[in-house]
Amino acid sequence: METLKLTIQILAVVSACLAALMSATFFIRLHWPAPVLWFLKLYVAALSPLFAFIGLFGAIVGLATGSLFIGLIGSYDVLIFCMYVYRVSRPPDAPGSFEQAFGLRWEERISAEQKNHFLPKRWVLRLPAVPNPRLEQNISFATIPGTDRKLLCDIWQPPLNVNPSGLAFIYLHGSAFYFLDKDFATRPFFTHLAAQGHVIMDVAYRLAPETDLMGMVNDTKRAIVWMKENAVNFGVNPNRIVVGGGSAGAHLALMAAYTANNPQFAPKELEGKDISSCAVISLYGTSDLAAIYYHTNQHLTTRSTPDRPKKAVPTKMPGWIVKKMGSEYYRLGMNKGFENVGTLAPLLGGHPDECPETYALFSPVTHVHSDCPPTLLVHGEHDIMAPVKSTHFLHSRLIEKKVPTVAHFLPQTDHAFDLILPKISPTAHAAIYDVERFLALQVKQENQLFKQKTKPALARPA
Repeated sequence: METLKLTIQILAVVSACLAALMSATFFIRLHWPAPVLWFLKLYVAALSPLFAFIGLFGAIVGLATGSLFIGLIGSYDVLIFCMYVYRVSRPPDAPGSFEQAFGLRWEERISAEQKNHFLPKRWVLRLPAVPNPRLEQNISFATIPGTDRKLLCDIWQPPLNVNPSGLAFIYLHGSAFYFLDKDFATRPFFTHLAAQGHVIMDVAYRLAPETDLMGMVNDTKRAIVWMKENAVNFGVNPNRIVVGGGSAGAHLALMAAYTANNPQFAPKELEGKDISSCAVISLYGTSDLAAIYYHTNQHLTTRSTPDRPKKAVPTKMPGWIVKKMGSEYYRLGMNKGFENVGTLAPLLGGHPDECPETYALFSPVTHVHSDCPPTLLVHGEHDIMAPVKSTHFLHSRLIEKKVPTVAHFLPQTDHAFDLILPKISPTAHAAIYDVERFLALQVKQENQLFKQKTKPALARPA
């Protein structure tokens, strides 16, 4: 009996101490380059409910065995991880709330059918099961003029037993402008949204060094026009196109949405076509390129001065990540190395002090105007890549122009929080909660008549 008691005590103290050690990541604002600590912080945040249960186990063991030390460590774990879940699960503060953007009775504008597969609250133990969507992969939506280079996308359609909402969500993946691909860690997210009747277009836009930022913005606009022209095939209202994405994809979505009527950012073959979107979603995207240049220490890692050599950066992924990803590691282009990922000088023709006008031109905040579409901004306060201060400033500019805007800033949360263990992650759930309700608010009554006249195309189940 004593042996069993000692074994349980050892297990409790080791697990509780490990959880307490992991909680330290919540209090550290990382600065690039620090990829290993960044990944660790993301996993600790995603597993915070598990660490809270570990702490509860430690507290119970401490109480049952009379060990004050184990009890205190366990209680600390319960407190710190429960507080984290509580904080990230709170609604956005005013003036970034849904009430501020869409009125006090905004929820009444969402139909009961839309709410069928909503998350019941901002955090659940696990994403609820939903019917399987219909997925068609590697559809060509454009060919780059003068070449045979085809742009591909995946189309996610609602399950057969779910009525289409009439809305399409064009999603642009994170990439740091240099790597990754469509269909990267987004399946739980897309499956959940498709169950609400939405069509998702997951876009593989061109990356550097194949193209520059203008080429990426052009690819985004090509995707918008293609969906509008093919909307009837998917039961989509061409006036109900939402564009969004994560990280670099969010930046491109904001650029495309805010420059819809600016011919400078439209490829020639789209002249005269409607490139507008009814709303835009930014998940930890950057709105100011000069700010992200300095926030990610590119003034130290991409150039030298006579008295200071360039700061070293990682050149490849940690071995355990390569092993875990298997063949996906190469498909997503993650074998390119980190030395050029996110570097802006090659994309923009110089550093901010050399071409400030170019950095401003490709910064979404520059293009804010009163006719910008409704905007959802979700950003972690500890973001290692995209400076949260820039998103706060973008939000203030949108409010000045009276653009309906929801802005949710998640405390102690880092970049790409929605891609790690999204089925159980509290921060992923908070983002999904905001996105699903924001999308539902873009579904207008006009869609009810529209979808009666259309028949969505069939595709293979996901």
